Amino acid sequence: MSSEGMQDTGGHAGERGLPPGGAVPPPRPAHAPGEQAGSAGGAFLTWLRTPRPAAAPGIWRFGHRPRAAQEPERTPTRQLLSGALIAFLVGWLVWSLLWNGYLGGWWLLPLYAMIPDSWVSPHSLASVVVVYLYYALFAVGIAVAVGRLGRWGELWRRFGYPAWRSAAPAGPERSPAPEADPAQWPQLREAGAVAAAERLGADARAGLMRDVDHARIARAWQGVKRGRHTLASFAAAVARDGAAACPHPSGARDLPARAARHDLATAQVRIGTAADDERNPYAYRGVGLALGPDLVGTSLLAVGPPGAGKTSGVVWPLAESLCLGALAGRSAVVVVGAAGAGLGSPDTYDVVVRVGQPDSVHDLDLYGGSTDPDEAAAVLAEALVGDLADPHPGGDSRRATTVLGQLLGPYFTVHGRFPSVPELRQLLDGAPTALGALRTALTEAGHEAMLRELDARERQLGHPGDVGAVLADRIALLDRPAFAAFFDTSGATRPFSLRALDHPVRVRIDLPERGHADASRILARLVLAQFMTSAAVREDRSLFACLILDDASGVVTPQAVRGLQRLRSANAGAVLTLRTLDDVPRPLRGPLLGSVGCRMALSGLTPWDGQDFAEVWGKEWTEARDVTDRQIIAETPAGKALHAVRRVITGRAPTARAVTVRQVERERWSASDLAHAVPPGHAVLSLTTVRGEHAPPLLVRLRT
Repeated sequence: MSSEGMQDTGGHAGERGLPPGGAVPPPRPAHAPGEQAGSAGGAFLTWLRTPRPAAAPGIWRFGHRPRAAQEPERTPTRQLLSGALIAFLVGWLVWSLLWNGYLGGWWLLPLYAMIPDSWVSPHSLASVVVVYLYYALFAVGIAVAVGRLGRWGELWRRFGYPAWRSAAPAGPERSPAPEADPAQWPQLREAGAVAAAERLGADARAGLMRDVDHARIARAWQGVKRGRHTLASFAAAVARDGAAACPHPSGARDLPARAARHDLATAQVRIGTAADDERNPYAYRGVGLALGPDLVGTSLLAVGPPGAGKTSGVVWPLAESLCLGALAGRSAVVVVGAAGAGLGSPDTYDVVVRVGQPDSVHDLDLYGGSTDPDEAAAVLAEALVGDLADPHPGGDSRRATTVLGQLLGPYFTVHGRFPSVPELRQLLDGAPTALGALRTALTEAGHEAMLRELDARERQLGHPGDVGAVLADRIALLDRPAFAAFFDTSGATRPFSLRALDHPVRVRIDLPERGHADASRILARLVLAQFMTSAAVREDRSLFACLILDDASGVVTPQAVRGLQRLRSANAGAVLTLRTLDDVPRPLRGPLLGSVGCRMALSGLTPWDGQDFAEVWGKEWTEARDVTDRQIIAETPAGKALHAVRRVITGRAPTARAVTVRQVERERWSASDLAHAVPPGHAVLSLTTVRGEHAPPLLVRLRT
């Protein structure tokens, strides 16, 4: 039984030049972080039993200790020590004055009133004990009073035993009760699958289970609860295979290596630490920050110059996390970027499409696996001329879609497939031979409706404003010798199609950069358009689908902005990176920032880019303190003399300080702060979950 009943991804990711259904080789096995072979599962059990309390959006929940929402008042150490010492000296002085009778004997009157006269002389043991108890009671009262004034309790909590106990390493934790121990799989025991639970518990204790195994089997168990699998088949598979049950179609149980910290129990990947900065809310200061499907499901946009850490600090950790999620049967990921951009080794993925490279094993479907000419025309038009559409939010490429539909529909009707790149270029150029052959075939088959489509296309040829010429010029960028072996439509092979997002696939698409920059942008728009279309029509939306587009320059179009807004309802998301917002048409910058839920501005941002972020992050009410110093004028001779002495000692005239506190509305992060106040290796990140929870812009130290 495979995870979530998945079939082999080879049927969707055929090899170029090989028969359909070629198997995808599994990556090398690897141990989970901190786990060594033969470690008796101690590291895994510790990971599994570590608490993960509920927290605010973006907080790394693994071992998190919640903090107060508001920062408590903390007395400076120097002031606390001096205050405690002064309070002690005051208490000592008061007791000394009382003991030596300098303040009178009034404090002994209650004692004299309580003891009988017979105890006064001769002194008995009882009278001595009572008297000294009274002295001790009075001394304790003085100590309590001066201790409160000197904050001895806070001094004890900060430097006494409580501080030593929190700083000391924690001892070995007790194993939880079996009904509360996740390593014992209580949910399986309650359902009656005791043998399966015993096998999984034994594998965990023996060190045979990884975090990916636990997440994968938990995902398969969710499928049983939803009725996709029977309990009997699930229990039999687990009892037979143990931690290796319900495998991913590739057979892999982990990635070859991990660069980031992952917690598969919460599907989080840690990207950094919130800086201990006054602009960050107190609950976030110093805590780890992480991303997961609940945040990426609202899509993420990261903007920063080259070298700011977009790929190494954001893109690759997210890609690695989603690849682990795919091995657990919980997600499908498509990573698009330039070759050698640091997006992981080929062993990390099931499918690697290296467009323009002769040694590429897999091909890319130009039409996204669609059999609907109108749908294929809309996606292809967005890829070819989407950047030429009216950049305002209402713009689109409907004219280009119509032109392509007038050619793809008749061609598909005759041949049962869509045209290859050279054939489509000939049709768009209006080549008489290609159009004549298509007309003859339609006439012989009696397809009158398709003949009318072809007639309409031929009437538009050569007219001013005909979009066909622009489409022909753009498709010519893909009709190059470097791409001659790609985009096969003959049926001899089965190129990779984004229709495979129904399965937990791991895909990397390397775009050609050198000498084919325009073709790379077309392909990036093609993958984005196909992803948005495929994610919306998936049958199994329980899988989280994510597209990671490293460098989205020239990719953001009006249709792409609208598609980003619809991904959330399809349990999908996109991660886009930009060097600068200048790579996006000016009318689309505001809608783009508004359509994504997570926004990241990295260090080195330009002030004009910072202005766009400042506008979308808005303003907040803050407390402003205005301090003014007013010179004190002495009116008496004694006062003037005192002021003269003070001026000689301090070098300044005596002043009185006035503090005015008022509420003002200020930008959370101004354009100047984003451009000049974000340290290297840091970023400002705002978050929104798919449930609508928000986190304000946070200053984050990446890769920590």
